[in-house]
Amino acid sequence: MKLKDQKITLPGLDAEIAIKRNEFGIPEIDAQTKRDMQYGLGWVQAADRQMQALLTRILLRGRAAECLAGNEAMIEIDKFMRFMRFMPDPQAEIAKLQPHVRDQIDAFCAGFNRCLEDNGVCWEMKLLGYEPEPWDLTDCMLIAKVFGFVGLTDAQLGAQRLLVQMIQKGVDETKIRELFPYLSEEIDRELIDKIELTPPLVPEAVKWLGKLPKAQASNNWVVSGAVTANGNAFLCGDPHLEVNRLPAIWQEIVMRVPGNTMAGVTIPGVPGLILGRTNNIAWSATFTFMDQLDWRIEQCRDGMYWREDGWKPFDVHEEVVQVKKGQPVVLRVYENEHGVVEGDPKQEGLRLVLNWSARQGCGAGEFNGLLNLPECANVAEAMECFKLLDASTFNFAIADSSGNIGYQMTGRTFDRAPGVSGLLPLPGWEAKYNHLGFVDKDRLPSAFNPKEGYIVTANQDLNYLGDSQPINLPMAPYRAQRIAQLLERNKGKLGEDVFKSMHMDLHSVQAERFMPLIKPLLPDSDNGKILAQWDCGYQADSKGAMLFESVYHALVRVVFGDGGMGRDVIDYILKETGSFNDYYGNFDDILVNGDSAWFQAKPREEAIKQALAEGLAVKAQRYGSTRTIMFAHLMFGGKLPGWLGFDYGPVELPGGKATIPQGQIFQSAGRTTTFSPSLRMIADMGRKDLLIALAGGPSERRFSKWYKNGIAGWLKGQYKRIG
Repeated sequence: MKLKDQKITLPGLDAEIAIKRNEFGIPEIDAQTKRDMQYGLGWVQAADRQMQALLTRILLRGRAAECLAGNEAMIEIDKFMRFMRFMPDPQAEIAKLQPHVRDQIDAFCAGFNRCLEDNGVCWEMKLLGYEPEPWDLTDCMLIAKVFGFVGLTDAQLGAQRLLVQMIQKGVDETKIRELFPYLSEEIDRELIDKIELTPPLVPEAVKWLGKLPKAQASNNWVVSGAVTANGNAFLCGDPHLEVNRLPAIWQEIVMRVPGNTMAGVTIPGVPGLILGRTNNIAWSATFTFMDQLDWRIEQCRDGMYWREDGWKPFDVHEEVVQVKKGQPVVLRVYENEHGVVEGDPKQEGLRLVLNWSARQGCGAGEFNGLLNLPECANVAEAMECFKLLDASTFNFAIADSSGNIGYQMTGRTFDRAPGVSGLLPLPGWEAKYNHLGFVDKDRLPSAFNPKEGYIVTANQDLNYLGDSQPINLPMAPYRAQRIAQLLERNKGKLGEDVFKSMHMDLHSVQAERFMPLIKPLLPDSDNGKILAQWDCGYQADSKGAMLFESVYHALVRVVFGDGGMGRDVIDYILKETGSFNDYYGNFDDILVNGDSAWFQAKPREEAIKQALAEGLAVKAQRYGSTRTIMFAHLMFGGKLPGWLGFDYGPVELPGGKATIPQGQIFQSAGRTTTFSPSLRMIADMGRKDLLIALAGGPSERRFSKWYKNGIAGWLKGQYKRIG
């Protein structure tokens, strides 16, 4: 039995399950019980997104070299996955699952496996010679647990690595503290200088890691009926993830049981609705940039670490990486109470030890929270469900059919000792730096029915909404400021049409901030005149946006490159990592501050003049022409002739780093990646449906008409009404 365009009926665990595609190709599941609903979802995922789910499992289990290809890149990925040991205690976590939650996950796995049995493995996996073992509960838990971690390592760990490199490079401490304002510890340069950072993954390994679903930047907002045109509460969301891929990270779905309809998106390999709505509530998420990582320094030798009472042996865990057509690789993972050791602790010297707050004792909470959401009658009940999430660190905005709105941060973060920011690696042998457990979930930022009548999250600093400081490296506040600006401007008129226009709004608050500094110094040249007349909009036809970006990046090179970090370092950060794209707001705060220590050698006005000379020495082009990307097939992207249709494009990606539809394009270890609205959705809580737009199609099957049918509408800002 295959899922095509006709309605099909599956024998469920409790009753028959009906599945059909709607006019957009999105599967709709009608079941009599929740576990049959999950059974149907598992079957649908294996039918439409089998390759995506299986590839994710292979990578997360550290079996890429065994199942995909026995080359260096795959071995490196497997070593990283085994090093992190994302699921060291699966049985303990399974025991924490609520019985009805466990039943639903088991039913999902049964449905997934039934589809594999009925229809066989997809041809891509056959080509690789991979015969999948049955999908099981631990596979679901592993994907759910790691979803937030991959983006976390790109962002938080990359920035903390930059901090160490700046210290080792001798950058002035005042300059460092301006760039990392949450840094509170004293800097022991002598100690930091002795640390040998491990080299990053090879570029090919990074390219394969990019195939995993990962959380990045996003927007969401909820609006009370008191400020909308029709008196209903609304929820809007657009998670900004990597969009230059096919299939999309998300899978659109509609699921019905008696008395309730769920519409939104799921992640292949995981049961339940991740973002979307029910009859009573709607929710969307943004990445919190919560600090869940700790680096500690250990004095090592002979596989041991130093404490006041002598040398202690690390716990050693041996992993064997099987290699396709090659010899197995044995990996020894060393760990202690502070985490896992980077490098070889048998060699004498200082080693970094990495810990993740969700490494152990986490996994069950994601499902005990998310699979109970459909039963929530209102925002308050949903907030309690979200508090159960441990590994997933998100800002959930929620609206309900009674008009309430709310916000809840999720995730588990270290309760650090006083004076410890979490940004700087500290000596493991100093007990005063040890964390004090984990921050109580009731202390995390949250809000319920605020007086403004709306709540906005866009990865900005939200610490003020709680009594802890889970965020020490937020993103810039520009997108949140622009959203709030438009909500205030349209109070009383807010509704679907306004929210659709906001999703596509291309005005930059960042540019508004910089242009008053730049404009008086512009030369009387053709490019100078174009930039002077620019309206701070990032439309595809704008030459002013292209020139502003050129000048802005020149200013970053002048101030931070020439000012202490070196242009080679700055160019690497700009071109080969995502660190600047995540934390450019920290750089901006310095650039607009004429009294900053970064301007001691060269005053700000001189720096801007030099940046204008460099940045305007280019040919002015349409902004869109500098923004072309391809939507690449997950396995064969760029490897097959274009006429075969596995890839889609080229297309011009709208937006910029500071516009509401954040359109960031950058290189990561030689691989082009993006931050952009992977999904847009609008929920009017006075209705029972959902407006949605996905950067892709429902199916991963290249020769299905539903493979890429959603991209054109997504680019134009068009929505589908589902549910």
